[in-house]
Amino acid sequence: MTGNTSLTVPRRPRSITELLGTELSLPEARSMIERARRISRLPPGTRREVWHVGGIRCEWLIPDQADSSWVLVYLHGGGFVLGRTALHVGLAATLGHLCAARVLLIDYRLAPEHPFPAALDDVTLVYRTLLAAGWGAHRITIAGDSAGGNLTLATLLRLRDAGSPLPAAAACLSPVVDLADSAERSRRGRDRWLRPEVVTLFHEAYVKGQDPRHPLISPVYGDLRGLPPLVIHAGGEELLRDDAERLATAARAAGVPVELAIYPGMWHVWQLSLERPEAQESLRTIAQFLRQHVWAAV
Repeated sequence: MTGNTSLTVPRRPRSITELLGTELSLPEARSMIERARRISRLPPGTRREVWHVGGIRCEWLIPDQADSSWVLVYLHGGGFVLGRTALHVGLAATLGHLCAARVLLIDYRLAPEHPFPAALDDVTLVYRTLLAAGWGAHRITIAGDSAGGNLTLATLLRLRDAGSPLPAAAACLSPVVDLADSAERSRRGRDRWLRPEVVTLFHEAYVKGQDPRHPLISPVYGDLRGLPPLVIHAGGEELLRDDAERLATAARAAGVPVELAIYPGMWHVWQLSLERPEAQESLRTIAQFLRQHVWAAV
């Protein structure tokens, strides 16, 4: 036998820009997302309104049949690094229609320019502004996917520790709750959309040298007692399935009411593919859970 038969191990990208590709910088990727967001399609009977809280841009998605006294705060994913996409807008608007609630999307600050706790600071400020504007905490729910699921939990922990009133319920879609787990996660294989090296680079940009086991960075290490009811959905084939299962176990041990659903064969935040029956089923179930707890609190 002749020739070189050795295998070449792919080198881990050294930066987010390198990961995205030599022809696409991080600012360019964000610009593409912003342009797509402006032309995103919404369910019929939805209007959009921009709302600024301090320097934070937010957007209302309001179904025609929305109960104006109920707010669903939605926190997009994107690894703490990328802004919300047209797919996030469509998912949040669909969830708003299923809940018959006003949805508030928050354009929180992004890493690496704004590492932890910038995004958490933004979400907390907007939530407290909602309270000051007259929405009762029992008429607010909060949901997020991936990094947004992390921020959902971190926001609840920060509010609880500050003695602030908590939302009626929360939903986490494929949440990442352990940012200290990158090396172990890389050995679990790959799902359809999420690669271990992507997760590692995004998490490093957000943590930026701080303790990744800080409870507000990795909520699974925190004391979850006193949090509102949680619904957690994850895909059976996704890289973050363990995060969802560990979160559910920790929350139940802390006495938090939890509903966990693992969808066989699904990947990371499959709910973004709204045309799939599994996405529709997941969002209907989440909406039912949130409605149930909002009305129970009246």
